Amino acid sequence: MGEIRNSREYGSFRSSVSQKKVVVDDDDSKVWTMYDAGPRNVKCPLVCLPPVSGTADVFFRQIMALSGLGFRVIALQYPVYWSLQEWIDGFRKLLDHLQLDKIHIFGASLGGFLGQKFAEATYKSPRVHSMILCNAFSDTTVFQQTTTAPTFWLMPAFMLKKMVMGNFTQGMTEPAIADSVDFLVECMDSLPQSQLASRLTLNCQNASVDGEKIKQLPVTILDVFDESALSTSVKEELYKCYPNSKRAHLKSGGNFPYVSRSAEVNLYIQIHLRDFHGTRFSAIDPEMITDADREAIKQKLETDGAEANSE
Repeated sequence: MGEIRNSREYGSFRSSVSQKKVVVDDDDSKVWTMYDAGPRNVKCPLVCLPPVSGTADVFFRQIMALSGLGFRVIALQYPVYWSLQEWIDGFRKLLDHLQLDKIHIFGASLGGFLGQKFAEATYKSPRVHSMILCNAFSDTTVFQQTTTAPTFWLMPAFMLKKMVMGNFTQGMTEPAIADSVDFLVECMDSLPQSQLASRLTLNCQNASVDGEKIKQLPVTILDVFDESALSTSVKEELYKCYPNSKRAHLKSGGNFPYVSRSAEVNLYIQIHLRDFHGTRFSAIDPEMITDADREAIKQKLETDGAEANSE
């Protein structure tokens, strides 16, 4: 096992946060794996959606740090779904099962794309209150695999893993980023062929986000400036979808900054979610809001009131 999986930090997470398995479809083989940490009285939690190679525990550093501050954080691992509509229907059923009307989404790569598609599909009766998109994309054609995507279900696991690992950082890199890659490779190795094939199918089948339907959502786009799987042009397309989004840039972090740069990512998540403190869409227990946050809420309400009066 790698450095992270052997660490006391990861061991503490596994011993303190229980893993749950939930079936919401008629097909009992479609099992959602989840970690749900933080106060249950929070009804608009942060829901973390992993990339192609990720399991629910790739977000263990967000779960431990943010739940300790009073946030409710749910990290998910998807069952096998072969179409976007299937995934959207399954995710909607899961939220219904958890009795969550609204959520905030932290989506990494494929998770970010799926989060956007879910927000788009439910825009008339919104289930997504805001999104944090980490190394995400809005159009699958950038991967140039739309013609081969329908054949992924036939491919053996080693070929699928080779396709995914081709996007990982190669060569010399700093230890924190190298450890994050090793951790995600271990996570990917734990996925059965069907899960990996279905995720790659969702990642590469011809689809794009209709930004017009969801551009009004509060969005933070989190990118890294060093080497990652996404080109600058892909990032620019995502910016165009959300012209009013907040930008959070990390000098480095690779493909998995929520593992390699968790402290910085967690800070950006807190800044994003702070806008909703004191509302029914708060992701934090009201008793855990700090005096500084209360003052920021007060100033925001005064500013919003002044702007409303001037219009």
